[in-house]
Amino acid sequence: MMFADIGCGDGFFSILAAQIVGETGTVFAVDSDEKAIERLRSKATRLNLGNIKAVVGTAEKTVFCKACIDLVFYSMVLHDFETPAQVLLNAKKMLKPSGTLANLDWKKARMPIGPPFAIRFSEQDTLGLLKMAGFNRSKVKDAGLYHYLVMSKPSEYCGL
Repeated sequence: MMFADIGCGDGFFSILAAQIVGETGTVFAVDSDEKAIERLRSKATRLNLGNIKAVVGTAEKTVFCKACIDLVFYSMVLHDFETPAQVLLNAKKMLKPSGTLANLDWKKARMPIGPPFAIRFSEQDTLGLLKMAGFNRSKVKDAGLYHYLVMSKPSEYCGL
């Protein structure tokens, strides 16, 4: 299995994914914060996880491969990208035809934690961006008090 963690930070989900996909799988990770990528690489080395390919870069310019990724994952970062639509177009390029995009994000609600209300994307905002990028096979799920999860397939794919 091939997993891409876009906007990975110091790799919380990258590490978990690397353990799940095992030695035969690959985790691609990208973040613009060089120090965060250094921390991820250090953790991966300490845990003997040689299946993580971590790079410093922007999500707007990063395409790890074409039609090779099983799961492209975003964790509470879509609102942080300079051009979220481009980031989602890149995800579509990387995904296998049967691949899945997963976006775990903050609910658009006023709460004591998380990013400012003004920059959050509602579920509808996210679905609109996904549709513009060629994803229209989407499901939204509640992910607790503060978050939601959108799972989406490229438009050409018939099942979810």
